[in-house]
Amino acid sequence: MPKQVIRTGKAGPPLGAYSQGFRVGDFVYTAGTGPIDPETGKVVGETLEEQTRRVLDSIKAVLEEGGATMDDVFKVNVYLANPGMFPRFNAVYAEYFADPKPARTTVGAHLDQVPGMLVEIEAIAYVGDRTPEEDGAV
Repeated sequence: MPKQVIRTGKAGPPLGAYSQGFRVGDFVYTAGTGPIDPETGKVVGETLEEQTRRVLDSIKAVLEEGGATMDDVFKVNVYLANPGMFPRFNAVYAEYFADPKPARTTVGAHLDQVPGMLVEIEAIAYVGDRTPEEDGAV
């Protein structure tokens, strides 16, 4: 199954040797996404809430470029610079996902490779509703 790279100017550009995301078959995978402004390539937002919104807006843009929506997301990994800020993060996160919310793992992480970054998120979405027979795989 071929992989298709996803690139969009509506999300922060990669700050290293990685891609914004990939579509592989019926799945869309986003890279770990930080609160990077698409135009300046710099961290935006001084609060966790501002940064979380920027990150989720970027993830939404990558998903859309790959043919997915936030409703297609079934798994999310979250990295917080300060795990004690989880309630503040969670309040914003809940605004972006309808019920049932995706499965999620949230961990504390050193995000100091990008000064000022408080949150990084990656997501996996399933966009196919066809059976393998319909795809010709069987």
